[in-house]
Amino acid sequence: MASVSMRGRGRRTINEINMVPFIDVMLVLLIIFMVTAPMITPSMVDLPSVGKAAKQPDKVVQVLIQKDDTLELVSEGTSRPQSMSGLAAAVKTLIDNANDPGNVAVVISADRSVKYESVVKAMDTLQRAGIQRVGLSVQLAP
Repeated sequence: MASVSMRGRGRRTINEINMVPFIDVMLVLLIIFMVTAPMITPSMVDLPSVGKAAKQPDKVVQVLIQKDDTLELVSEGTSRPQSMSGLAAAVKTLIDNANDPGNVAVVISADRSVKYESVVKAMDTLQRAGIQRVGLSVQLAP
């Protein structure tokens, strides 16, 4: 609050900021940081290295979701239409026929105009069927 000074003929307010509360708060914060800084133990961050990276998949099974919510299953260059109810069984068959079933990735690709619900439904169907490596294909805009 500005104080009023009586000098001369009229009353004037003093336009000065009281710095004492600000300095008090800063000193208290400084003391808190000085006391707590030695107590903080430095932690180690385990960053991934090239050797620890996941192995690239030997085979990729692609699930394409078209504009009209129809599904296509693409594997090794061949494409075939698929229904949502039979998606998990068809993908499991393709994975089981691979040389290394644990190293097969399933990628879901959808058209831009497809509802997000359809993509999540396909992903949920695959994950409930026990398929481990399910991912989304992302195309970056130019």
